[in-house]
Amino acid sequence: MIIFPAIDLKDGKCVRLSQGKFDSVTTYSEDPLKIARRFKEDGAQWLHVVDLDGARMGSPQAVNLQVVRHIVRQVGLPVQFGGGVRSGEVVERMLNVGVSRVVVGTAVAQNDQLAQGLFTLYGDKVAVGVDAKEGLVAIHGWQQTTGEPAGAFVTKMAALGARRFIFTDVARDGMLQGVNQVALADIARCAGNLPVIASGGVAGPDDITTLKALADKSANIEGVIVGKALYAGALTLRNALDLAQGG
Repeated sequence: MIIFPAIDLKDGKCVRLSQGKFDSVTTYSEDPLKIARRFKEDGAQWLHVVDLDGARMGSPQAVNLQVVRHIVRQVGLPVQFGGGVRSGEVVERMLNVGVSRVVVGTAVAQNDQLAQGLFTLYGDKVAVGVDAKEGLVAIHGWQQTTGEPAGAFVTKMAALGARRFIFTDVARDGMLQGVNQVALADIARCAGNLPVIASGGVAGPDDITTLKALADKSANIEGVIVGKALYAGALTLRNALDLAQGG
């Protein structure tokens, strides 16, 4: 199981939100590049980077893009990027910046034709972000919902050619309340054999152990994104990596 340490960017700084709310921002570092380097030193295989400003504004923001460029060029780890990716042009731009995988959510939730085109053109370089509020797909930086059940959305995207899903329970994101195992298992079932990455709610070592056990049962649960627990000191990356390997 892969551990994806998260770096959420706002105004060029490394921050965390609670439940995606922009009025509950905690700044953890003025230097996200330093955080990325530390994650690499601690053994990370991937980085998960989100442009929070981009998610709210509808397109990646220049100040955060510059940070992403530095991370890609200077850290040497594959980067999974999301936030404000609302078109094929932005997917292409981010891949040209050097990120290894681009997360699309709002765009594909609102346009099946675009979704199919992206999956056909970019394949495994695109992952579908499945952000759920009370079981319904959330869009536009989690500020709205579409009314479509997350499981049905996953089934539809899989039929259109999606290769990978990232599932976030918005209510648990940044809250250190534990992962929503029931919802995650349902998403994994709806995804069939396609890989699913969990996100939102990891509170400490027990959650990694629980997810590892769930991944052993549902082979398509590929990994988990961990943010707040690392920054709050509830979990170290090295411990998480060890537990994810069954140690």
